[in-house]
Amino acid sequence: MNAEQQTESAIEAAKKAYWTANISVVLVLMGIWFLFGCVLSIFAVDALNKIRLGGFPLGFWMAQQGTTIAFIFVTLVYVLIMKRLDVRYLAQCGKKPSEEPTTDA
Repeated sequence: MNAEQQTESAIEAAKKAYWTANISVVLVLMGIWFLFGCVLSIFAVDALNKIRLGGFPLGFWMAQQGTTIAFIFVTLVYVLIMKRLDVRYLAQCGKKPSEEPTTDA
């Protein structure tokens, strides 16, 4: 195996690791969103309704605003995590984060 083939192999391994990390992040964040969107606002509504917030039951707030706030939070966390992953895996491919990505057709 020559140096070019080793480099190609390392880049392919980095790409695979990047997508594995990406999918892991997405699954965890979607699980968090599911927790807020379904579990707290649908299944745990009776327990949450015992707590009052602004004169309304907390279950109402979770169903109305909680899922939207959780979605915005999840989106922001995804952006921050993916920026870190981009820097890490671009370095493994021998590229700087400021370089324009190339499209492999």
